[in-house]
Amino acid sequence: MTLKEQVQQDRIAAMRGGDTTKRNALGLILAAIKQEEVDTQITLDDEGVLAVLMKQAKQRRESIADYEKAGRDEMAASEKAELEIIESYLPQQMGRAEVEALAAAIIAELGVTDAKGMGQVMGKLMPKVKGQADGRLVNEVVRDLLKNQ
Repeated sequence: MTLKEQVQQDRIAAMRGGDTTKRNALGLILAAIKQEEVDTQITLDDEGVLAVLMKQAKQRRESIADYEKAGRDEMAASEKAELEIIESYLPQQMGRAEVEALAAAIIAELGVTDAKGMGQVMGKLMPKVKGQADGRLVNEVVRDLLKNQ
């Protein structure tokens, strides 16, 4: 079963089970997937669906931060619930320590000693952590490691 089919099946199960939060979140995910398929004029495979899910998760994280900054706790809670559902379809995310270990190895491999080489490090690191770590976290880790050298 493809990832898209899994989301569709889970939405049907949520409808039958009366779980409106999950039903609505999965509906938004399916709409985003469909929109991407229409825009690119191709049927997305699991990798394409995963990219859409990561984009949706990033949007939710940004919305949560904005709502919390504005004092809209009820909206932030709603976004957090949706993010939790989206993350259940994503692969296990890497922790900060794992990202630091990979980044340190790449920095040593490339011989980068200052922030000027950050682009090189990010260019080599991002493909290795794609789908497993948030880009903002990776950027922060690399920046900290290069600053401390």
